[in-house]
Amino acid sequence: MGLDKHVFLFTEDADPIIAELDSQGRGIKDLLGGKGSNLMLMTNAGIPVPLGFTIDTDSCIEYLENDKQIPAGLQAEVEQAMGKLEEAVGKKFGDPANPLLVSVRSGAKFSMPGMMDTVLNLGMNDEVAAGMVELSGDERFVYDAYRRFIMMFADVVKYADREVFEEALSEVKAEEGVKEDVDVSAAGLKKVVEMEKKIYEQVVGEPFPTEPMDQLMQAVEAVFASWDNDRAIAYREIHNIPHALGTAVNVQMMVFGNLGDDSGTGVAFTRNPATGEKEIYGEFLFNAQGEDVVAGIRTPLPISELEREMPEIYRQFIEICEKLEQFYHNMEDVEFTIEQGKLWMLQTRDGKRTAQAAIKIASDMVDEGLVTEEEAVMMVEPAQLDQLLHPQFDPETKPESITVGVDASPGAASGQVVFTSEDADEWARQGKRVILVRHETSPEDIRGMAASEGILTTTGGKTSHAAIVGRQMGTPCVVGAGSVELDYENKQFRVGETVIREGDWISIDGSTGEVMLGEVETMPSDIIQVLTGAKTPEQSEMYTMFANLMSWADDVRSLRVLTNADTPEDATTARKLGAQGIGLTRTEHMFFGEERLLNFQKMIVADDEDAQRVALEALLPYQREDFEGILRAMDGLPVIIRLLDPPLHEFLPKDREDQEIIARETGKSVEEIQDMVARLHEMNPMLGHRGCRLGITDPLISEMQARAIFEAACALKKEGLNPHPEVMIPLVGTEGETSILKKLVVRVAEEVMAEQGCEVDYLVGTMIELPRACVVADQIARHAEFFSFGTNDLTQTVFGFSRDDIEGKFLPAYIEQRIFEISPFAVLDEDGVGALVAMGVEKGRAQRPDIEIGICGEHGGDPKSVDFCHRVGLDYVSCSPLRVPIARLAAAQAQVNNPR
Repeated sequence: MGLDKHVFLFTEDADPIIAELDSQGRGIKDLLGGKGSNLMLMTNAGIPVPLGFTIDTDSCIEYLENDKQIPAGLQAEVEQAMGKLEEAVGKKFGDPANPLLVSVRSGAKFSMPGMMDTVLNLGMNDEVAAGMVELSGDERFVYDAYRRFIMMFADVVKYADREVFEEALSEVKAEEGVKEDVDVSAAGLKKVVEMEKKIYEQVVGEPFPTEPMDQLMQAVEAVFASWDNDRAIAYREIHNIPHALGTAVNVQMMVFGNLGDDSGTGVAFTRNPATGEKEIYGEFLFNAQGEDVVAGIRTPLPISELEREMPEIYRQFIEICEKLEQFYHNMEDVEFTIEQGKLWMLQTRDGKRTAQAAIKIASDMVDEGLVTEEEAVMMVEPAQLDQLLHPQFDPETKPESITVGVDASPGAASGQVVFTSEDADEWARQGKRVILVRHETSPEDIRGMAASEGILTTTGGKTSHAAIVGRQMGTPCVVGAGSVELDYENKQFRVGETVIREGDWISIDGSTGEVMLGEVETMPSDIIQVLTGAKTPEQSEMYTMFANLMSWADDVRSLRVLTNADTPEDATTARKLGAQGIGLTRTEHMFFGEERLLNFQKMIVADDEDAQRVALEALLPYQREDFEGILRAMDGLPVIIRLLDPPLHEFLPKDREDQEIIARETGKSVEEIQDMVARLHEMNPMLGHRGCRLGITDPLISEMQARAIFEAACALKKEGLNPHPEVMIPLVGTEGETSILKKLVVRVAEEVMAEQGCEVDYLVGTMIELPRACVVADQIARHAEFFSFGTNDLTQTVFGFSRDDIEGKFLPAYIEQRIFEISPFAVLDEDGVGALVAMGVEKGRAQRPDIEIGICGEHGGDPKSVDFCHRVGLDYVSCSPLRVPIARLAAAQAQVNNPR
C-alpha cells in the first residue's frame, strides 16, 4: 500500500501498517515509537484507551535535519487527524461549548522514562475554561487543569523556569493558609492562572497563546526538539541508544484524574520489577494527574488502596493487566487514570526491571506456559546480567541503619555523599565513589545518577523517577527516606541528631531500604557464592533460575564464548561462568613479578646471545608454571596463548634508583642502562618494535615462550589430562612474518614433544589487528590455522588514533556532534572496522575453509558487537570472565534474530 502519510489514528488497523513496514525492513516501533505503536495495538485489542493519533518518527528526523522546521504538509495532516478524533469522541478542539483537551507526549522506539517532554490539558484558554466550568460545575478542577497547562507549556515549549510558576501557587497557598495543592480553593486557583499568565509574558516576552491549534503545533515542535535535549542525549549515551532514531509524538484525548475523590491516577507494573514476584506493583493517588505520581510531588498510596476503595475498578484493572501480559508475552509497565469511576489505560510498555526480576519473570513465564524458552531468552537484556554478579552487604557485619526508606532498586552501595548531579559526575571523574542524595531526582540528573554508586531520595515511591532509572541502570536506590532532613545550602543532611556532610561516607541497601553510616563491608552475590562453593545450588533460587536461562541460551546460540584470562584463577572463574576455552592469554603480564622482571630486564640489556639465553633460561620455569596452571584450569578446552606483544622499553625502568639495580645485577654502569632505555624508546610504540616484529628480530624470546607452552602441555598430558594449546602470533601484517614465526613454533613444539615422548594437539594462528592483515588474510591463512581479530588495536589502526589519547580529548566532542553515536572502543564500528573483519573472514575462509575465526578484544563482551560477530560468521567471541554470561545470552539473541 505504501505509507504516504505521517499521522496515524490509534483506531487504524495495525496489521496492514505492520505488513508494509515489514516489507521495508522496519518495525511498527521504528515508525510510531514504543508508546504510539502500543496505543494503536491496545486500541485494536479493545482495551479502554483515550483516543488520539501519533505523528511518526520520520517527521521528527526531518524536523531535526531541516534546521528545526516543521515538515511541509504536517500541520494539514494534524488538522485532518484532529477532525477525525473530534468526530470519534463527540467533542471539538477549542470549542467552549463542548471542548476537547489533549495531552502531547513523546514516544521513541526505546523507552526513555522522563527524558523527553510532555504537555497536559492542551487546548485550554479563558473561553474554554469558562465553558468547562459551565459544563462540569467544578470551577476548582477546571482552573487546576488550566494552571498546570500554563506551567507545563512554559516549561516544555518555551524553556521557562518551572520554579517561577510553582512560586505563584506557593504564594496563594500561603495566603489561604493551606499546605497541600489539593486544598487550594477554586478562587485561589483562578488567581494562580492570572498570575501565571503575567509571569509567562514577563519571562517569555509574549502573551500566552490562546489559539488551540497554535498551542498544539508549538507543543509538537517542542517534543521533536526534546529528542536533542541534554538529558535525552545523556540517557542515549548511557544506554547505547542510537541518536538517529527520533521520537514520535502522541496526541491523546485528556482524561482527568483530578475530578474529585472518584477519580485518580496511577502507575503500575504487572509484576514486581525489583524481585520479579507475580504481584501488581504500583502506586496510586486519588484526585490527581499523572505527573503527581511519577514526579514525587505527593507521596502516593500503594495500589492495594485502590482495591479497598474501588474494588470493581481494581478488578477491571487486574483483568487488563493479565490481558496485556498475554498479548505482549512480557511484564508491562502501565499508566492509568480513573475519571469519575471509569478506568482508562493511558499507555503500556515492557517494564524496566532489575536483572534478578528479569530472570525470575522469564523463568516464571516459561513455567506458566506464557512464553517458550526461546522467548524467555529474548526477555533479558544481556548487559543486565552484570548486576547479578554485584556484591551485597554481609548481614552478619552490617551495622544498624540510621533510617529506612523504600527499597526501590536492589544492591549494595557505599560512597561519599554529594548533593548535586554535577558534583556526582565531577567526583566520579576523579575516581571517587559517590552516593547522590536528593529530595527527588529529575531527568536533568541523569548524568549524575549514572556516575553514582547509589541514589538516596527523601521523597517518592517505587515508581518515582529515581526508582525507575535506578532499576534500569542496576544502581542501588533508596527513595522516600522521609526522616532525612536535607540542607542543600550547607551541603549536609540530618537524621535525628546525626549530621552527614558532603564527602562523608554512607552505605545504602537497595534491597531493604536501609541507610547506614560509613563504608560497609560487602560479600559476593549469590551466584558467585555458588560458583565458589560457598553455597550449594539448592541454597540459591536465583542461581537455579540463572543456570536455567544460561542453559536455554546455550541451546539456541551458534557462537562459542571464550574468555580472556591470564591467570588460573581467572580461567577457573570464567569456566564456571560457562566459558568454552580461552581466547586470549596475554603473556606479558607474567613477566612483572619481581624476580621475573629482573631476569627479563637482564635479557633486554644483554650484550650477546649467550647472556640472553642465560636470562631466558631463568624465566622458562616461571612461564612453564604459568601455562601449566592455565591449561590445567581449562583441561579439554582450547587455550590461545599470545606470544609477547609489547615493545621492550615498557619493561625497563625510567627512574635512576631502579636503573641502578639493573646496573648492579648486570655489571654495567647506570649510564649504559640509561643509554639502552633511550635507544629502545619509541615515538609511537603502538606501531613500533613489538609483536611479531620482536619475534623476528629477537627469536630467542619466542622460542623460550613456545618451549614453556609445550613443556607445560606435555607435563599435563603425562598426568592424563587433555591440554589444547593454540599459539597466537601477534601483529602480523604480512605472509612472511606468519610463515617465519609459525616455523619457529612448530620446530620448538616438535623438539619438546620428541624430548618428552608425547603428542599434543595444537594450532598456530595469528591475531589480526592491522588493516593490511585483513586485506591479505588469504595469504596469511596459508600458514595460520586460526584468526583472532584483536578489535581494540584494529580499531586504533583503522581510525588512526590512540585510544588512550582520544578518550579524554576529542572523543566527547565527536559524540556530541554525532560524528560517532558511541565510542568505537565500546561498540564495534561495523562500517569501517567491521567491513575489514568481514573481508578478513571471507579471504581467510577462501584460502582455508576450516580456519577457526573469532575476536578477543573487549568488544567480545558487548551485546551489539556480539550480534555483529554472529552475522559476519565468526566461530567464537572472547571476553573478560565476568562478561561471559553476557556474551552467551547475546549470542543466543543474535541467533534468534538472525538464524544461521
